[in-house]
Amino acid sequence: MAVTASILDVPSLVSQLMTIERKPIDKLNAKVTDYQSKISSFGTLSGLVSTLQTALKGLQDSLAGYGVTPTDSSVFSATSTSSAAAGTYSLNITRLAQAQNLVAGGQASQTVSIPSIASTVTFTIGGNPMDVTIPAGATLQDIRAAINAADIGVTASIINDGSSTAPYRLVLTADEPGASNGVTSITVSGDSAVSGLLAFSSATPNPASPAMSQSVAAQDASFTVNGIAISSATNTVTDAIQGVTLTLKTETTTATTLTVARDTDAIEAAAAKFVESYNALATQLKTLTAYGTDTKKAGVLAGDGTARQMLDQLRSIFLTPASGGTLSYLAEVGITTQVGGTIKLDTSKLSTALANDFDDVVNLFNGATGFATRLDDWATSATQTGGLIYERTQNMNSSIDRYNDQIERLELQMVELKRRYTTTYSNLNMLLSSMNDTSNYLTSQFG
Repeated sequence: MAVTASILDVPSLVSQLMTIERKPIDKLNAKVTDYQSKISSFGTLSGLVSTLQTALKGLQDSLAGYGVTPTDSSVFSATSTSSAAAGTYSLNITRLAQAQNLVAGGQASQTVSIPSIASTVTFTIGGNPMDVTIPAGATLQDIRAAINAADIGVTASIINDGSSTAPYRLVLTADEPGASNGVTSITVSGDSAVSGLLAFSSATPNPASPAMSQSVAAQDASFTVNGIAISSATNTVTDAIQGVTLTLKTETTTATTLTVARDTDAIEAAAAKFVESYNALATQLKTLTAYGTDTKKAGVLAGDGTARQMLDQLRSIFLTPASGGTLSYLAEVGITTQVGGTIKLDTSKLSTALANDFDDVVNLFNGATGFATRLDDWATSATQTGGLIYERTQNMNSSIDRYNDQIERLELQMVELKRRYTTTYSNLNMLLSSMNDTSNYLTSQFG
């Protein structure tokens, strides 16, 4: 009786063998994936640290600055900088700054040629003469374009006033308000038609002829602050009150008041934003560094030295008192730590501290050893080039590059190994097939 040798399933056998052979590659890929997850987590932390730093800057600025409150915001508005000083100011606005507006006589068409020869138009603005060339055959639209292209400090436009015979009127508007920015004269050398259209003199701003007339005069703003007369070329005034920018809106008949004082509402809002952004960072750090339990999976950065160092540094900042004032800890102004590493804000306690001991509250946050100062320095050291997060991320990226190089080399080896396995077991199949043929032949002969 013949004995038949089993033919091997070469693809299945090779696949099983390659699964075993690829285990080193699988381990390397797992390490790459792990590092990529950690890098992503550090990216999240970096974003939260930057958000915290922005909140700290807002808190520092609000403590250093002043709020400005006009009694009537329809008359003027105001903003302040850190150089402002507390005080109350009385304002009376007698005149607003305005930009000059000149209007030419009407034309029947804006596309019909006006000058038969080239003309030179000289605009005098602030004592400075500036020339604009008007070519022969220019239309009203061409004249507008030539003036605008010259960029001399006025903008030309064409308005249709709706009249039936000559509706198209060239309008010149000064780019800036103020008396010194107005056109004092326009003279023309060349075609009389251009002169009849554009000629102007501030000595006779409203001539009877159809040449340019002044519809709005250039003028400076005029107002008083605490009885002191002030003029300004614009309605945005930056140098009348130290650290305060005024935006004048309307003229007044009676004085209105501006109050410059500490803006405790803004400070409390900034403190709440600081607490919110810090808690987001602290919560994420705790989640990412948590060790696994029977019911919870370990955080991506569990056991990571850099993440642990960040936690330790934050803890050290909160435990180290500020110096230079009567207040040393954040708890004294209503910011206390909670179980789990987050903090909470008692706004009433902060409000009391701001009312009773403002300078020491500023020192507690903004002083050389203040909490906002130290936290801001820590945030910079954590996120800047060469900082904690940067260095850790760079090291992990370097490891990923090394692992990928190893994976690439092993993948090339896997190709060759698979080829050898396939050849070897295919040959073995051929041998087994030959043995089966021989066995069957001998069996038939003996039979």
